[in-house]
Amino acid sequence: MTRIALCQIPVSEDPVVNLSRAREALRAAAEDGAELAILPEATLTRYGRRITDLAEPLDGPFVTGLAETAKETGLAVVAGVFETGEEPGGRVHNTAVALDGTGTLVAVYRKIHLFDSFGATESELVVPGEEPVVVELAGLRVGLVTCYDIRFPELFRELVDRGADVFAVIAAWGSGPMKEEHWATLVRARAIENTTWVAAVGQAPNPEAADGFGIGRSMLIDPMGVVHTDLGPAPSVRTCVLDPQITIATRNALPCLEHRRLQVGRS
Repeated sequence: MTRIALCQIPVSEDPVVNLSRAREALRAAAEDGAELAILPEATLTRYGRRITDLAEPLDGPFVTGLAETAKETGLAVVAGVFETGEEPGGRVHNTAVALDGTGTLVAVYRKIHLFDSFGATESELVVPGEEPVVVELAGLRVGLVTCYDIRFPELFRELVDRGADVFAVIAAWGSGPMKEEHWATLVRARAIENTTWVAAVGQAPNPEAADGFGIGRSMLIDPMGVVHTDLGPAPSVRTCVLDPQITIATRNALPCLEHRRLQVGRS
């Protein structure tokens, strides 16, 4: 069994404030016995035009601060940042970083599917990634997923085929008509169709921001689709238990991954 902390924090525009909140959440998770802590997408700073100015290299102060706290607490950490791109002031990467319990950066996932929907155009500011990532953290094979990626089941199939035990879905999910319903439905669907755990962590609403990003609703969902934890909208750090025996029992009863007929429809 692995103890996973869902760290649902509000995110401001100020990276210094956000690093302080993130480190406080990680210390609370460690005190509760967590082995892996997951922070939201865009923990560095809120979405907006300023992300191109506030983005940092992976050895910058934000990731370095997270790494120091990971080492201090022994926690493995997944968190979302904006990473500087190839040209100063140009488009950036929406990046999930994975740190092990020694504070070592062991994997980087750059968001593949950019949110050019509901009137937003993330691609104006962000360069899409190309490569799915599965990384070993706290004894688990963790598939890294960011927000809008949740609407693309083929990515999750690829992560399962690469051996993922759990999907770590980090998000800054926007509010709006049916949006919260979509979030709750999609994270459960990805668990059910892949008979795989989902640890989905979103930003808590920030009352100081009017952009609508952050609905909360961080969840841990088992391979049968049972919601073990739903944090609702308030800021919270909660530690949950991932039991691999549930995966085994579910896949014995429902071996749908074995029943795939990949040749159908292909010439």
